[in-house]
Amino acid sequence: MTDASAISPRQPVPMLDFSRQFAVIRDEVMQAIADACDSQRFILGPQVTSFETAAAKALSTPYAIGCASGTDALWLALAAANIGNSSECVPHSSQPHRDEWDRLGSQRVITTPFSFFASASCILRAGASPLFADIDPLTFNLSPESTAEVLAQNPGLNIKAILPVHLYGQCADWDAFTALQQANPGLLLIEDAAQAFGATWNGQTAGSLGDAAAFSFYPTKNLSAFGDAGLLTTRSSQLAEHAHSLRAHGMVRRYFHDEVGWNSRLDSLQAAVLEVKLRYIAGWNQRRRDLAARYNELFLASGIATLTSPSNPTTIADGVVLPYTHPRAQHIFHQYVIRAPRRDELRAHLTALGIGSEIYYPLCLHQQQALLPLGYRTGDFPHAERASAEVLALPIYPELREDEQQTVVEAIQNFYA
Repeated sequence: MTDASAISPRQPVPMLDFSRQFAVIRDEVMQAIADACDSQRFILGPQVTSFETAAAKALSTPYAIGCASGTDALWLALAAANIGNSSECVPHSSQPHRDEWDRLGSQRVITTPFSFFASASCILRAGASPLFADIDPLTFNLSPESTAEVLAQNPGLNIKAILPVHLYGQCADWDAFTALQQANPGLLLIEDAAQAFGATWNGQTAGSLGDAAAFSFYPTKNLSAFGDAGLLTTRSSQLAEHAHSLRAHGMVRRYFHDEVGWNSRLDSLQAAVLEVKLRYIAGWNQRRRDLAARYNELFLASGIATLTSPSNPTTIADGVVLPYTHPRAQHIFHQYVIRAPRRDELRAHLTALGIGSEIYYPLCLHQQQALLPLGYRTGDFPHAERASAEVLALPIYPELREDEQQTVVEAIQNFYA
């Protein structure tokens, strides 16, 4: 291993640089913000309706409902589908008893333990309880086989839905999950598409695959707002109508509340920014794919990396393992994630050189302190736990330069020299 202090990279490489994108679209964004200000309608104004219409068209789904965040979009998807009991809440005590959680979550939703916290917390917020299943070690997405085992092992539980996450910008195996739904009548499929705007499965867009889907427009996402914002999509007019009510305190008519909803409205300024960026997203996503292909070429040429496949699985014993793309998926590479030997040491090495990286995610959900009362233990989900110890996200965004990629790969090659 080469000492970081002995290496002189050509330049620092940030994990993400917002200024590069803004420089390209600045005039359009500033005009859109000015138009929203001139309208004087800042909450659910015409810009929100316009963005919802444009997003629905882009995602090939009839209904798109803007809301305050991606987390809220997940909650809305569940609550609008009548999953859980939203009038109940997560136990507030620091050490709630297991039976307290069981009373809360009599309805269950299967999801992945390898995701951002919201994938589980939204289930609890809706008044249901998460059941975890392990991940596919190739794609990092929820494993249909593990999900089928959970279904088979829990015939007495009231399992209402499966919530796969399209992690890092690649759709989960939707053919397999559709087969599970068909084999279990009444089971809903909810997409956590927070990282996957523009991704497809068999040519069909994320957001139009399941009974409902949730997107996040947090500033780091591939389609991003200038703050928090989210979107719910669905093919169901009934679910869409319910979501419209729930995002505005359960109102159908102003000041008449048919149920207890929440304040989760998308503001006009964020919608205006998002509609400008929506015009560019297809090109930006293609650029991400091109950059991912370039990373693959550089890593394979370096001699320190391997490709993996179902017929030729590899581990970090073989060196850096490059991302796998399922042949039926069009990956948008919201993140470019490798598996790396001595991951934490490598990250420290990159940081010392001014090269950005991130770990998504260093601790599985079933191991999080807040979710220990669910009763899971370390070792329950070995594929997810191994991923959390090995994954490392490298800089990837449309404005990243190829010489910067070269710097990243050379720094990693030097680390393993």
